[in-house]
Amino acid sequence: MEMFGFLAKLSISACYIILLPLVECSSHEDFTLSSNHKSIKHSLNKVQISPEMRSHIKIHGILLWASMGFLMPVGILTIRMSIRETGTKAKVFFYLHLFCQILSVLLSSIGAVLSIKNFENSFNNNHQQLGLVLYAVMWVQVVVGYLRPPRGKKRRSTWYVVHWLLGTSVTLVGIINIYTGLRAYHHKTSRSTTIWTIIFTAEISFIAFLYLFQDKWEYMQKQGVILGNNNNVEPPVTTTTSVVQVMIAERDNEKVLVPEPCGKRNALRNLFD
Repeated sequence: MEMFGFLAKLSISACYIILLPLVECSSHEDFTLSSNHKSIKHSLNKVQISPEMRSHIKIHGILLWASMGFLMPVGILTIRMSIRETGTKAKVFFYLHLFCQILSVLLSSIGAVLSIKNFENSFNNNHQQLGLVLYAVMWVQVVVGYLRPPRGKKRRSTWYVVHWLLGTSVTLVGIINIYTGLRAYHHKTSRSTTIWTIIFTAEISFIAFLYLFQDKWEYMQKQGVILGNNNNVEPPVTTTTSVVQVMIAERDNEKVLVPEPCGKRNALRNLFD
């Protein structure tokens, strides 16, 4: 019996040793097949984009770049420049701002319609979520701009703050959403977007530089004028000159109030002379 038990244990151990590599190999093959299946499925999701769909994506990106990435920042720049102008120039900058903003809204609306018509809008990613919020706030900004009260009204200050905050927020978030759109395009098609990211960054940096530069341009011009006028300033009138003028006026019996660059103690004497 002991010999039988020993042989049984030996047989079980031998089976375990023989079958264990087969089980491990099978599990490894299952894991490899599962990983390959996921990889193939992921690759198919990227490849399964028709040329027509890729064209729709490009048109959508161009429209939103022209709207959020170019016209809105330029519109902010023009209205900023109009503050320091008067007359016809101020009106030109104002109407240019209005034209840029209206065209920006129209292009965004076309891009939104194209997105709803041709894309799967599950709103489960940052790009689609930001786009939905931006589109809603953009139309709120349109209504606020239309309800602009005239200057001199008490509501004008409140309106200006709200209009400025909404416009600045829409522009900044719109620029951010363009970057998320480039990333989504790369994830969807596996195509590089580095060159477009660099070009867009350079454009936004240039507009920001103009925005900051024109804010300081008038100050720099004044600095040049002040330094230039210092060389042409006439010398101040001395006390001796004022005394001579007073003596000439007394001689001619003329009551002339001559300003004297003296202390305040002579002010009453000039007043009652």
